[in-house]
Amino acid sequence: MKRHYLSFFLVFVMTGSVVAQPQQWPTFDPEQQTVQADWLRDPVDAPARLFQTREGYLVFTNGLVSRTFTLQPNVASVGLDELTTHTSFLRSVRPEAEVTLDGQRLEVGGLKGQPIHNYLLKEWIPELTSDPAAFQLVRYRIEPVQPRFGWMKKLDWMPKDLPWPTPGKELIFTYRFPDEAVETLARRSRLDDQRPVVYADDFKTLEAGWKVTASQAHARNSFVNEGKVGEIMALENTAVVAERTCPEETRVVMVAVTPGTDHSKSWGPGVGWVFPERIVKVNVRGGDRRIGFFDGQKEQLSVSYGDAQRVWLRMELTKSGQVQASVSTDDQRSWTPVGSCQLSAGERPQRVRIGKMDAEGGQRDFEEKGVAGRSRIESFRLLGDLPAAAAGEAADRWAYLKEVEVEVHYELYDHLPVFCKWITVTNRSDRPVQVDSFKSELLAATEPESAVDLRERWLYPNITLDTDYNFGGMSDEYIYHSSLTWKRDSLYQTQVNFDRTTPCLLEAAPKIGPAQFVAVGETFTSFRVWELLNDSWDRERKSLAYRRMMRAVAPWVTENPILMHVRSSDTESVKKAIDQCAEVGFEMVIMTFWSGFEAEDDSPENLTRMKELADYARSKKIALGGYSLLASRHIDAENDVLLPAGQQARFGSSPCVESAWGQTYMRKLYQLFETTGLNVFEHDGSYPGDVCHSTQHPGHKGLEDSQWNQFRRVADFYHWCRERGIYLNVPDLYFLNGSNKVGMGYREANWSLPRAQQEIIERQNIFDGTWSKTPSMGWMFVPLVEYQGGGKEATIEPLKDHLPHYGQRLANLFGAGVQACYRGPQLFDSPQTRELVKKWVGFYKRHREVLDSDIIHLRRPDGRDYDAILHANPQGKEKGLLMVYNPLDEPIRRKLKVNLYYTGLKDKVMVSEQEGPARCLQLDRDYQAELEVVIPAKSQTWFTLTEDDNPKK
Repeated sequence: MKRHYLSFFLVFVMTGSVVAQPQQWPTFDPEQQTVQADWLRDPVDAPARLFQTREGYLVFTNGLVSRTFTLQPNVASVGLDELTTHTSFLRSVRPEAEVTLDGQRLEVGGLKGQPIHNYLLKEWIPELTSDPAAFQLVRYRIEPVQPRFGWMKKLDWMPKDLPWPTPGKELIFTYRFPDEAVETLARRSRLDDQRPVVYADDFKTLEAGWKVTASQAHARNSFVNEGKVGEIMALENTAVVAERTCPEETRVVMVAVTPGTDHSKSWGPGVGWVFPERIVKVNVRGGDRRIGFFDGQKEQLSVSYGDAQRVWLRMELTKSGQVQASVSTDDQRSWTPVGSCQLSAGERPQRVRIGKMDAEGGQRDFEEKGVAGRSRIESFRLLGDLPAAAAGEAADRWAYLKEVEVEVHYELYDHLPVFCKWITVTNRSDRPVQVDSFKSELLAATEPESAVDLRERWLYPNITLDTDYNFGGMSDEYIYHSSLTWKRDSLYQTQVNFDRTTPCLLEAAPKIGPAQFVAVGETFTSFRVWELLNDSWDRERKSLAYRRMMRAVAPWVTENPILMHVRSSDTESVKKAIDQCAEVGFEMVIMTFWSGFEAEDDSPENLTRMKELADYARSKKIALGGYSLLASRHIDAENDVLLPAGQQARFGSSPCVESAWGQTYMRKLYQLFETTGLNVFEHDGSYPGDVCHSTQHPGHKGLEDSQWNQFRRVADFYHWCRERGIYLNVPDLYFLNGSNKVGMGYREANWSLPRAQQEIIERQNIFDGTWSKTPSMGWMFVPLVEYQGGGKEATIEPLKDHLPHYGQRLANLFGAGVQACYRGPQLFDSPQTRELVKKWVGFYKRHREVLDSDIIHLRRPDGRDYDAILHANPQGKEKGLLMVYNPLDEPIRRKLKVNLYYTGLKDKVMVSEQEGPARCLQLDRDYQAELEVVIPAKSQTWFTLTEDDNPKK
């Protein structure tokens, strides 16, 4: 689809300086731009727009939330705010993304040098610097939001029409890899083995030339401990050093350090260059497991070395007259910069010093000595200049990266406090590029609690997150198994937690891979992460906000057809189900599990019969489809997922979707729906995230790309279904990839309990499930015939003999706006049964818009008193619908105080019980109405809530 560009391009040369800026964005004024109304209740005018601050920062905002970017010397997020409560969610600057290409980890945007990471002050921002080996900004643009995939709407099943794509704007920053970055990367590459060795020592003995000085603070202080040269036994904050002259041809010094049990900080073991007027050193700080760099004037605290048992420290004298320090924790396979300083003209090191120096690289002891500990200098190297040919070869090796383009995309939606973010990598070079891994979001968020001690369960920052790379079940927790992590922040050394383990650094990244080759001229696209900035910790309000977000970014979840599961797929049974559904107002028939429906049967006879049934259903205005199981089944050793030792498939056993069998299975699904016109698919055990390290399957190379490829195969099929209006029941969280409905949340064995118990449990399941789902997002289950045991006490058939129970189940479900899988051969077996079903179907359809709206949770069912839910629809004619249930064997009379805030009603409400005459009630200052209810035994009542007494006019 052709994109229509808004406004202009801001163009940069590769150094990041501005070439052209045809116009300025409006100045951001928080007082003027912040929305004053409550977006969850009132109509708000909050379009996504781009502004700039007086300092020149870009502000992407809709008046509810904002993300602020500095563009110099590279792009970095310097603000993330919920505006209506003046809440800042960002405490520290990080890269905007990270990509590992052909084994090389590269940052995209971002700035360094923030002094502490508890908060970010505006005056610090101009002093921050860009990593010269990072992707640099070249331009940005802003466009309307584009659809992720097509959607054929089913308006008959929706409470109201919703726009697609989600209205809003997309801000795109384009980055390239400049010449300077290639040169820096070449310098940081593992080329030291091509430098001449000036001197090397692995400390088998104490060679001549070393001068050892040990503090006298303790008799055991030494550089040779128990005969082991280089092992330092010393009190924490005391000095034990060995030094020697530094030959003039030296350009690099490296040491391998084992931190051991030495918990010193500034006195930790390391290496230093002694200049005539100062000492420059880099050392490990065992006390906080960080690297320190002293530039001759002040110490810079840098990255954490985590749990590494050996740390390589390196300093290089560059041709530009700098000392650049770096660290490696993976045996010199990669190096991370930790600090640098500029040298004066002609300034050269005279000696090199290793061991436990003081904070300034000298040999003083601190007043507080601390306890004794051991550390070790394992090896030492002085290296000369890199041969010109080697440096050129390294630069040539990485030169193609200059033709790789990374774009970081941010969407902000109108009227919603929600950002969406993802990245693309376009290969404009002359060779394939592999995206080994990526991080599409690195967010150093403000921690919601400061706990000194270890916590079993942390409170995460108040951001509701979702991604379209999610699999493995119906729990929102599974997102942390697939694509998101709240990590401890190694840079955040001034946090309250003693062990510095507060999980306040968000990373959006696949847990494995994706290991995707990007061919010349092609583009790799990451998954997306949605970030909802909450304005409250209130459970109901956070839940409402998430449900509103889902209606906006996945509006097909509002399609809520009334459906039946027919238990037999023979032609006569299916046609009977279709006829009965059409007669009572149901809208869909699914040939259920164990019905005999075979989605994989691609015989001409089966496809012809399915087409005839689909055409018959369509003539009755009924959607028809069937069930298929993908995971939790065994195919054979050749086609099942081949798991690493010690791992088990998510559902016990499962085929690999990218095996020969899996690819054939997916082809048969496409053929089934293309050929027959069936328009419902219940896909059970969808791809659950199992990895596969087979190298023989045609759809993946090995373990690293197996998860990404399998997921994409299934998600692409769901996109295809969504574009063709094929309804998707999927018991996994594929909403953001096109699925319509998931299980509301229940235990299947409970449908074998006695009928009376099922009634209460059903309402509990709905009450609990709708905290994280709209009514239309979850299905329930009604076993019209026996299901998993329980006998006649558990089932409803014969239906005419159990009308009170059948009626209660219909009232539970339609009263909640929740559709169930009515599983059996028929929906009615007598005129009385038919009229009962029609009554509740009619009730639902008359009030569909409000019943499909958000549920406010009033009282959870417990079988001991009334239970109640309130449907709130502030923008509708019917502002609310209150359902109150009486599970007792006697009538009840109760005075209920119902908070109507989220209905949008403010002063008064017109209340009509069971569509009877309306009466006016006043709301108090807390938006509460007092309502007296009288409910017969084992029954329910409902009230419609409007602004006037004629909501249908």
